[in-house]
Amino acid sequence: MSGRTPLVDPARFPILARAVNGRRLVYLDNAATTQKPDSVIEATEAYYSTENANINRSAHALSHASTRRYEESRARLALHLGVSAEEIIFTKGCTEAINLAARSWGDSVLRPGDRVLLPENEHHANIVPWQMAAERTGAVVQPIPIRDDCRVDLDALALMLAEGGVRLLGVKQICNATGIVNPVAEIGEMARRHGALVLVDGAQGLAHLSGSPAELPIDFYAMSGHKAYGPMGVGALWVRGEVLASMPPFLGGGDMIRHVSFEKTTFADGPQRFEAGTPNVAGAAGLACALDFLAELEPGSLDAHEASLREEAEEALRGIPGITIIGAGSPKAGIVSFVLEGVHPHDLATILDRQGVAVRTGHHCCQPLMRRLGLPATVRASFAAYNGSDDIAVLAEAVERGRRIFADA
Repeated sequence: MSGRTPLVDPARFPILARAVNGRRLVYLDNAATTQKPDSVIEATEAYYSTENANINRSAHALSHASTRRYEESRARLALHLGVSAEEIIFTKGCTEAINLAARSWGDSVLRPGDRVLLPENEHHANIVPWQMAAERTGAVVQPIPIRDDCRVDLDALALMLAEGGVRLLGVKQICNATGIVNPVAEIGEMARRHGALVLVDGAQGLAHLSGSPAELPIDFYAMSGHKAYGPMGVGALWVRGEVLASMPPFLGGGDMIRHVSFEKTTFADGPQRFEAGTPNVAGAAGLACALDFLAELEPGSLDAHEASLREEAEEALRGIPGITIIGAGSPKAGIVSFVLEGVHPHDLATILDRQGVAVRTGHHCCQPLMRRLGLPATVRASFAAYNGSDDIAVLAEAVERGRRIFADA
């Protein structure tokens, strides 16, 4: 096996120094959440140690510092995305971002009979909020078929768009269950030609953007910080300016208002209209630091590193009898989803855990996809900057060990 070394020194990630079941931790659950570099941990700790105060509500120095830190973090995210800071709404993560779009834009725009199209392999976080919006508004949510190779059927999509009445098309940038990279630009252009807005679930994509969402034919981009080396509990929704200006508030409370009286309340402009209550300032500070960490890497190097590890892992796994790779082919991100004949994925993952290997098993919040494939679950290994060929070797050895254990049972 080739000797690809980690792109970043694993020593920068404190958790990777711990042992699991007496073995070196081989962390391959990065599509669920990445581990955090020391700089991100330190930034979060430093905020609570030196600047902690509520924002926008006091004249004292700590409040000013906290407010400045929060808005500087918004500006840092805007720089990473190549968009205006006035188009970025901070949220708890991608799920809340999509719910915000569905509640605010969806409830105010969707009407009985309007159609929302979502691929059959979509994550629950981009299905359920639109189903709930459809129940409130009378709209209908319809699945876009996928092909046998797990990719969106663009011919079927073209026919569905031609039928008319599509107000929104939602699609994830990268399929978390298979690693398949969706042709977001092509899908967005197709939707735009029929007057539909486009929401992209970028949960897996924040660390892998090759351009600005503003340059794509899309209107919403939802994102999570914790899958991009940032803290849990912080994310954002980018909304194209003209769309954002038309959206009513999502939550009511402090900081999202201009004036309150019992007769009438008026609301703040821009993203502040959607950020009621006390925000996660420490999380925003940590996210900004995570983006600085990503900026240290050579452009394109993270994608190339993860793609190389994914190819190496697929080759190693194919050498094990009974293994089937789900969603093979390119373009793909650094995710390998597979099944082992005769062994339930949960049982195999238990064997891997005993060897110190952390993977994800289950339906990956993609139950419609699993039903389409006729599978109860898959095993998913996903890669990050701190993984290398040594981790692939341990994964393959642990899977082979699991195969032998169940074969002998």
